[in-house]
Amino acid sequence: MADEVLRGYRKSIDNIDAALVCLLAERFKVTQAVGRYKAEAGLPPADPGREDQQIARLRALAEEAELDPEFSEKFLRFIIDEVIRHHRQLQG
Repeated sequence: MADEVLRGYRKSIDNIDAALVCLLAERFKVTQAVGRYKAEAGLPPADPGREDQQIARLRALAEEAELDPEFSEKFLRFIIDEVIRHHRQLQG
């Protein structure tokens, strides 16, 4: 019985992980388009004001969802840093 319960939990985790990967892939497709636009328009690769707004917004969402806001900020910061790295490469 316990193995079936664990198997069910793991199947749910696997499904969530697959959804996360697909969402991240879609997000990076959009941010690549943003990076190309910024490069063509001569805009800087980073927008600290926008980043601060996003972090504050997602910290609030994390709190509402009972997710550690520190964790959510670290996760988002990692993504933002990767996006900025891609934008810099496009301008390079």
